[in-house]
Amino acid sequence: MTKKSLSLDNNINYIVSGIERSGTSMLMQILHAGGVPTAFDQHSRPPNHHNPKGYYELEGGKIINKLVEGTFPLEKFRGKFVKITAYGLKFLPLGKYKIIYSERNIEEVLDSMEMMAGIEDENRYKTKEAFIKLNRIMKRTIMEREDIDVLFLNYNEILLDPKTHIKKISVFLSLPEADLESMIQPVDNKLYRQRRRTGEHNTLDKNDVRLD
Repeated sequence: MTKKSLSLDNNINYIVSGIERSGTSMLMQILHAGGVPTAFDQHSRPPNHHNPKGYYELEGGKIINKLVEGTFPLEKFRGKFVKITAYGLKFLPLGKYKIIYSERNIEEVLDSMEMMAGIEDENRYKTKEAFIKLNRIMKRTIMEREDIDVLFLNYNEILLDPKTHIKKISVFLSLPEADLESMIQPVDNKLYRQRRRTGEHNTLDKNDVRLD
């Protein structure tokens, strides 16, 4: 069966964001599976053991360097979702944006980073503080900008109840005709390898480490 193609506003830049290993690839997979326009290059960073379904990035995730330089052609990608990790949002020029921002249990984020690097982070607590601070700053930044409309989602909660949270995406994008069942398919609990015990749902925005 042919996947139904949807359309977004060609005057808006659409972005999936969040800190590294927070579920941004899964969100891109969800959107793509539902026929929502997405822009990515699977060849520059192909699927691997850490992301078996793919990273769904442009140019191997090197967009931030171009945003810093002011050379990334945002106008070329209006009406399509691209993935830009949280730090890159700092360099978005004035425009019109809709951002889906993913958060995840911070300990799982750190576990996943250690697994990818193949080493144990000897400064894990400092790394944790740095990512909590980055997450808080970037959330505040995008919420304060009048040219940005944002939907915050939580990776852990999507895995527990995908349909409810994918409906939020449909409403946020004004896509009542979105194929929710297709969008649910990429949500695969079998790939949830850094699961923390119940009671350890230590999400970034609820963490008790304060760095303001």
